[in-house]
Amino acid sequence: MTINRKDLVQRRHLRIRKKVTGTAERPRLAVYRSNLHIYAQIIDDVAQNTLVSASTIDKELKEKFADASTSNCDASVEVGKLVAQRALAKGIEQVVFDRGGNLYHGRVKALADAARESGLNF
Repeated sequence: MTINRKDLVQRRHLRIRKKVTGTAERPRLAVYRSNLHIYAQIIDDVAQNTLVSASTIDKELKEKFADASTSNCDASVEVGKLVAQRALAKGIEQVVFDRGGNLYHGRVKALADAARESGLNF
């Protein structure tokens, strides 16, 4: 049996999810990173609903990156800022960070740092 990178990410994600859960008071900021895009959601796991989401395929950001790549740290920074703005508009300030099994490096770190600078606490 061969273990590929996707399986390793999935294993790490399941291990993280045992410890990290989102509540109404402190929802979970979940990050998913694909080869072309990055997605961020703020989720209340108790009520099982997504409160806020942002990604590089949103209309606001799609226009901004029409000519540029959406798979770099610059795009991740913009997604982090956008998800933080939308969360603060809904009154969400405290979150727990779920890196989705990815290493806290590169695009994931850029998104987290931008969200922190824009006002989210985690």
